[in-house]
Amino acid sequence: MIEEYIDYLKYEKKLSVNTLNSYSNDLKKFMSYMNYKPLTTISKKDISNYISFLKKSSMSSNSIAHNITVLNSLYNFLLGEEKINYNPCDNILLPKMEKKLPNYLTEEEVDLLLDIPLIDAYSYRNKAMLELLYATGLRISELVSLKFVNLDLENDFVRVIGKGSKERIVPIGDIAKKYLLIYIENYRKILLKNKTSEYIFINNKQEQISRVGFFKIIKKLCLEKNIKKNISPHTLRHSFATHMLAHGADLRIIQELLGHSDIATTQIYAHLVNDKLKKDYDEFHPRSHKNN
Repeated sequence: MIEEYIDYLKYEKKLSVNTLNSYSNDLKKFMSYMNYKPLTTISKKDISNYISFLKKSSMSSNSIAHNITVLNSLYNFLLGEEKINYNPCDNILLPKMEKKLPNYLTEEEVDLLLDIPLIDAYSYRNKAMLELLYATGLRISELVSLKFVNLDLENDFVRVIGKGSKERIVPIGDIAKKYLLIYIENYRKILLKNKTSEYIFINNKQEQISRVGFFKIIKKLCLEKNIKKNISPHTLRHSFATHMLAHGADLRIIQELLGHSDIATTQIYAHLVNDKLKKDYDEFHPRSHKNN
């Protein structure tokens, strides 16, 4: 039943590989807890007990809510397929979501991170990837999946296939284009050796570089440059959006560039900019404090 559900998400809902893996992992964890009890015999009390188990494991409210959402979606699918008569997740309340603002780098920290000594094919590849990531706000999964058919360097844009197989066009700035061309024309063939690949960014095995592989590169660079923030795969994407907004870009334009289907998702960057404005005001305005 779970395999059928995952196939439904993959082929009909067209969810990304990363989302499918996330759903599969949540369901494996659930089935393990239930000792592989048949899905059709699981009760509302079983679901409540599972949620209590997740809470005791110190899982965050957001992660618990995601687990409940996945289970609810699974049972709604099974209802639609007439394999069960009721959804045991009905009326199960989601925990209160924690509102976390995304972590981002300052413009100075981005400059520091992107200032890479260019000494070999790997450093030129890393430079091209980082510049492109910050210039476009792509997700890391979108970046490592780029193929030559996605590039239009004559018109300075990249065509991206994002979540839900939605296509968007994102401009490429001059600096990102410069290092991308240097990498493609002079260094990519060194990494490929005698092999061929449709992917732009190549690892030391002459294959498409992975998300995890590139994330490790970012973490290593941050360590070397003494950038002590908690970096995530989305940090440069968050930095791109925050800096664009801080320099006056319209929120709707940023939404389009990031590929958000809902403007509410993009509005979190307005909170980041507003928080910084408030902090700068408190720090620099001569009459911002009562004791002045």
